[in-house]
Amino acid sequence: MPVRFGEAELSRDPDRPSGWLLSVNGVAQSYVDVEDPTHLEFDYVRRIGDVVDLAHPEGEPLDVLHIGGGACTVARYVAATRRGSRQLVIEADGPLVDLVREHMDLRSVPQLKVRVGDGRQETATRRDDTADLVVVDAFESALMPGPLATREYTREVRRVLRPQGTYVANLADGGGLHFARRFVATLGEVFEHVLVMAEPGVFRGRRFGNIVAAASGAELPVAELTRRTAGSAFPARCVAGQEFARNAKALSDDEPVIPPQPPPDALGRS
Repeated sequence: MPVRFGEAELSRDPDRPSGWLLSVNGVAQSYVDVEDPTHLEFDYVRRIGDVVDLAHPEGEPLDVLHIGGGACTVARYVAATRRGSRQLVIEADGPLVDLVREHMDLRSVPQLKVRVGDGRQETATRRDDTADLVVVDAFESALMPGPLATREYTREVRRVLRPQGTYVANLADGGGLHFARRFVATLGEVFEHVLVMAEPGVFRGRRFGNIVAAASGAELPVAELTRRTAGSAFPARCVAGQEFARNAKALSDDEPVIPPQPPPDALGRS
């Protein structure tokens, strides 16, 4: 089916009767088990789920703003694990939203609103101190939109978050991780506490892959996240943001922000 950023395809998982894979232009965008939304197929989505689980008291309902939706894997997870949560998803691809609504049981997710729009512009409309969690997992043609990576946008996220709130973002990089380090340096200019999670091969620059960064004005559960990521089916590392950024220069609206182009078939999405 044609969507804004290419051609979308839904594929049933032969190993899970209620599992579906959403791809755009042949790149995996989202995996959803419509009967079991707590099943997180992609490793990096599991890392986001770990932050959801550990950064706030267990089971506590949250007010969540998602920038980038896909098939709303993380929103479904929050709804299942934190009943009573109120969530808003901003997705730039209107036809993709229609596809997900029609074929992936999106209407069944309680207290979830999905709005088609520009993530940065929509964030600017949100009131101060209204979100417990902001999740940015937005990709256009396999690239993170540059305006979502800058200091100016990060300040908007901080404004929208409550004092104990958490910002979690998915990005992708490889080689010297120059973009990822600059992104994390940007977070460090705005938030007191920052951490980064990825597979060891990605940290070493041996392959292109997903990196999950979390930031907050409050302390993050570093020890718990370190244990959980190390003990996962595909072990990952959790490192402090300052250590990872290595004095990199923050990203700003004053210069073009060009995220790295992934090699073919390098990435999954949420």
